[in-house]
Amino acid sequence: MFFFIEPEVAGGLGDGTVMDTGSHPPIVSRLDYKFEGWLGDEILESFPCFIITKSLGQKHSSKILSGFRLAPVQISKSEVFFNIHGHQELPEFVWFQVTGDAGADDFGIAEDHRMVVSENALAVLRTAQMNHADFEHFSE
Repeated sequence: MFFFIEPEVAGGLGDGTVMDTGSHPPIVSRLDYKFEGWLGDEILESFPCFIITKSLGQKHSSKILSGFRLAPVQISKSEVFFNIHGHQELPEFVWFQVTGDAGADDFGIAEDHRMVVSENALAVLRTAQMNHADFEHFSE
């Protein structure tokens, strides 16, 4: 069984992001995730990218799940973030690059560009702080 996941959106693509907008979805070669706020979830998105805490990334890697790779991400904070959260420290995040096929690998991207996860992947995700993500059943 597979599920759509729509993670918390805590910000957007920052000025340091490098992307080719000549295709859809855009191809991002360098990611700067700029926080506007944060409700505490360990998996976040800003189309077309996802980031996760480094500790959650290590859990995924240790469970031998398929369809993703981890890469460095630059993290920045907006003035809005500082106004709301002051100088709150954030956990270390990594870029969660989804490489798998939806409905086949543990992580994939559906035709509508939403992330799709397997039951095994969902079990790992549920061990993390993830109170603001939405889930629904995926069917091809």
